[in-house]
Amino acid sequence: MKFEEYYWHDAEIKNIEIDRSKPGYNDVISFNIVWPNIGTGKLIFEDVYWSRLSLNFGIVAMECIDIAIITDSIDEDLLSFYKLRGSFISDTKLSCYVIKTISTGSEIKIIAKGFKVLTSK
Repeated sequence: MKFEEYYWHDAEIKNIEIDRSKPGYNDVISFNIVWPNIGTGKLIFEDVYWSRLSLNFGIVAMECIDIAIITDSIDEDLLSFYKLRGSFISDTKLSCYVIKTISTGSEIKIIAKGFKVLTSK
């Protein structure tokens, strides 16, 4: 499925993990998520090049997603990234993913080659 085809609203983030065991070769950010319509699964961003996690803590509530989107090619952070690193990755197609949460007002932004979802079904 395409990223936009998942039912993100009210999906609950249970865990976020950053894996740099192969730094520069395959940096990975993964999320354990419970989707209202498909159940428990793992959202995995592979070949991550950049990320910003603006997370708010201390709020007693489940961390539920409000929206999750792929930004367009004029996204400010994506353009800045290409400007800084463009000569090194000129032939690499990257996407910018944004996840915003309802309960804490957090925002996660990831520039990566791609994503996959593994479900327990």
